Amino acid sequence: MTIKNSIRSLLIWLPSIVIALFYFPNAIEKIVRPDQLDKVITNHTLLIIVGMLLFIATALFLYDKTIGIGTAFLALYMTLIVGVHMYKGKPYEVAILIVMATIFAAYLRKPDMFYQKRYI
Repeated sequence: MTIKNSIRSLLIWLPSIVIALFYFPNAIEKIVRPDQLDKVITNHTLLIIVGMLLFIATALFLYDKTIGIGTAFLALYMTLIVGVHMYKGKPYEVAILIVMATIFAAYLRKPDMFYQKRYI
């Protein structure tokens, strides 16, 4: 593999790694410390389940064969968070950027997934 291909591969994976570095600590915090979070949902069991699903969705996002499922789950989760932030009157712009960055990172790694296949 040449240096040019290595750099290209690194630049393609870099946004996905940054996205994972956002979601993994969020999931771990929901699993380990659900009682110390000031969230809309106060049920500790539900927060632990959401944390586990977020952890699984991030792992699916990082694996090439399941990137579509992982992207869908992560984008849906953050879209719901945008709705909660809008409802509570909190700033929601960063959450929208995270949704967009998740989809963009998936597009960089697998652009074929975003094109409709034509059967003629």
